[in-house]
Amino acid sequence: MFYVGIDIGKETHEASTIDEQGNLQGRSIRFSNTLTDFQRFLAWLPQSPVKLAMEATGHYWLPLYEFLREKDFEVTVLNPLQTEAYRRGKIRKTKTDKRDSLIIADLLRTRAISPRYIPDEWIHQLREITRFRFGLIDTVGDLKRQILCTLDKVFPEFESLFSSPFLKLARDLLKDGTMPEELAEMDLSELSQMLSSSSHGHFGIQKAQAIKSTAASSVGVSYLKDSAKVQLRCLLAHLEFIQSQIEEVDEHIRQLMVQKESFLTTIPGINQVLAATITAEIGDINRFESPAKLAAFAGIDPTVFDSGKFSGTKMVMSKRGSPYLRRALWIASATARRFDPELYAFYQRKLAEGKHPNSALGAVCRRLLNRVYSIVKEQRPYQPKTGGLPY
Repeated sequence: MFYVGIDIGKETHEASTIDEQGNLQGRSIRFSNTLTDFQRFLAWLPQSPVKLAMEATGHYWLPLYEFLREKDFEVTVLNPLQTEAYRRGKIRKTKTDKRDSLIIADLLRTRAISPRYIPDEWIHQLREITRFRFGLIDTVGDLKRQILCTLDKVFPEFESLFSSPFLKLARDLLKDGTMPEELAEMDLSELSQMLSSSSHGHFGIQKAQAIKSTAASSVGVSYLKDSAKVQLRCLLAHLEFIQSQIEEVDEHIRQLMVQKESFLTTIPGINQVLAATITAEIGDINRFESPAKLAAFAGIDPTVFDSGKFSGTKMVMSKRGSPYLRRALWIASATARRFDPELYAFYQRKLAEGKHPNSALGAVCRRLLNRVYSIVKEQRPYQPKTGGLPY
């Protein structure tokens, strides 16, 4: 049996082969991330039985992994942290692509590795699109902060006029690049009509008077208004575009989710998008022996500081696992503790114990994760607790 280690790079990969005694066989090969060089790599491989291993470096390993899998090769994917830990244990600190490929091959030979979990195609698609969605959500947050920052300079009172400066009514005013001076001089009936149209009749003459009065006494920096108009138009257009992309992504998520049955949406606080994120990040539930193992993967397990006679008393989330799973659970918990009677009572009890609201919500998050584990493991709808032991 021969063992081939492949060091993955963005444009080129390096591979080395060793035998069962760990001896290098022949010369290493460097090949590019192209079909022609993939085939050249196949021709280079030993004719004897061979096992292959590669690092999961970014996303660059995926094309080669899929190519080899289609050729029926046995391929082990390693977490880069494993090879880094192995390298640090060596006396020589040399780091080259060839040496890394030898380390990977030797880890495979000695079986001193835990292969990385590779999700199936459906899970992989779901994971890619839900993570992409979080990126779009973060972009929306950044754009809103920039809009508020611009308003704070030229019309700081604007935010107080509405429950949210991002309501359609507020955005319609800002789209026209309306500055305080222009609002203050605008015809009252014209402004009232525009407000009524944008708010479906909820606002009218009184709101128009309040806006004109606030605009007339604004302390905004007037000489920045021309630049602010351009910024606000661009930022609002960008915001609307990203929000339309989120709607498109949500539709794609819905199409993926109907392909397989999921009971996660039966849990209060978990909508379809959050269910998709949780499903994608967990993957195969059987790789977690208990809810505690899943909590550690999500990074919502408590850290423990204990050494010698010292024992820490302050517990905080480890935040070591999947940030996407942790974020989805946190969002779901914030909703569930408001609308689920059991979790609401649990949250209030934690507050009564003197817990910080975030700490209390973290406890809700852990309890919600226990529900998720049971539902996914047993593939059944959620049933609210009716007595007896906690769910």
